[in-house]
Amino acid sequence: MGIINATPDSFYSGSRKETVSSMLIQAKKMIDEGATFLDIGGYSSRPGADDIPVEEELRRVIEPISEIKRQFPSAIISIDTFRAKVARSAVEAGAGMINDISAGQLDPRIFEVAGDLKVPYIAMHMRGTPQTMKNLTHYEDLMKEIAQYFAKTQHECAQAGIKDLIIDPGFGFAKDVQQNFELLNALDHLQILKLPILVGLSRKSMIYKTLKITADEALNGTSVLNALALLKGANILRVHDVKEAVEVIRLLEKLN
Repeated sequence: MGIINATPDSFYSGSRKETVSSMLIQAKKMIDEGATFLDIGGYSSRPGADDIPVEEELRRVIEPISEIKRQFPSAIISIDTFRAKVARSAVEAGAGMINDISAGQLDPRIFEVAGDLKVPYIAMHMRGTPQTMKNLTHYEDLMKEIAQYFAKTQHECAQAGIKDLIIDPGFGFAKDVQQNFELLNALDHLQILKLPILVGLSRKSMIYKTLKITADEALNGTSVLNALALLKGANILRVHDVKEAVEVIRLLEKLN
């Protein structure tokens, strides 16, 4: 899953695309490099990011989605949003799945949208909001609480008629660096839920803070952790750098 951020403030500057033409160029590059999905978001979810109005989020994502779908009809586009209104408009514009960082916590109506439109739904584990999550990192038992969170989400999605649920344990969301590594090491425990697992480790602070580098320098570390995630049961890698992620997948496939 290739990341295209229609935002001016996402944490990795290389992912920011603020014009439709630049997003089309990035979409073509990612498709050519082997991306299965393109994940387009107009609301930055980095810690402490600005909260923006629904209208601004819609302005950022709807035209790019419709243009990418027009130029690349076979592309599977995911809308990265937690707002039901944005999700519905994006699917109507050509998106084929919904990627919700809040798993319905910030706008429960999003379950109804995914169920009504019969699209796959990605639910991520997070506490609070992007503005507050840094202060919500205390867990009695990290993996147990994440598993319980997803069991509850699975029930809510079934009630809403969602047939295809994917879970994302939310690296970097209401988790400190050490907790992120604990999560990665125990990722295979989530297979008990019998759901596809998406991971987003790409260029995140658990890499660059540990190595004392910047997000711009974190590609090598991303590839290492993506390989470990796949070995621990991840099914989808959400990445800024598609070519390198595809190479990781192709090499690990030789082990099977």
